[in-house]
Amino acid sequence: MQQLDLKRIPQHIAIIMDGNGRWAKAKGLPRTAGHVQGVETVKTITEECTRLGVKFLTLYTFSTENWNRPADEVATLMGLVLTNLEEEIFQKNNVRFRVIGDRSRLPENVRQKLAEVEANTARNEKMTMVVALSYSSRWELTQAVKDIVAERISNNATEQEITEDTISQHLQTAFMPDPELLIRTGGELRVSNYLLWQIAYSELYFCDTYWPDFGVDDLNAAIIDYQSRERRFGKTSEQVQEV
Repeated sequence: MQQLDLKRIPQHIAIIMDGNGRWAKAKGLPRTAGHVQGVETVKTITEECTRLGVKFLTLYTFSTENWNRPADEVATLMGLVLTNLEEEIFQKNNVRFRVIGDRSRLPENVRQKLAEVEANTARNEKMTMVVALSYSSRWELTQAVKDIVAERISNNATEQEITEDTISQHLQTAFMPDPELLIRTGGELRVSNYLLWQIAYSELYFCDTYWPDFGVDDLNAAIIDYQSRERRFGKTSEQVQEV
């Protein structure tokens, strides 16, 4: 904590919460036990990010590829959304809740619960916690292209009118800035179809800790590592230092 520069906390942190199943397997437990424990980690990290002054926390909860997992595991994950999406943690911490992803594939009761919590926390303003559920970046980009093409046809727009901002405005994440820091737990060194457009200039941080064991100290270590880096955005070090 003493090493943290509270004036340089990333405003948007995205996390790939990996390792729930392997955590459970290492303890001789069913994979679902790892997901249950992972929910407790979500609560801990949400509260710590709020305390530190993070404005957006985006959590990769369930990818479109995860629909291919065993049916019982998918059912458990959907059940966890319903039973652990407690408004108390959002209201207590003044946190707004948002969802990105293909909701059409979610069970109706899950869709209703998500919409309910989104509506009831809409006025909260200290931090926005975003859950990427039934989400993949390629799906998101495909949808954006379809929307842009439809608008171009209806509005007779020219190719020159389609810019990077046009694409960003048609993404699921249009309501928030791109993440400065992407954290992946569990030891894997890939981004797994997550926020591919948005993380173009994000700092990437990988750690071996499984998500259920990822705590406040681990989060602080990731932020300290982020603060040790120079964010150049294509410029030279000399140009950055002149600013």
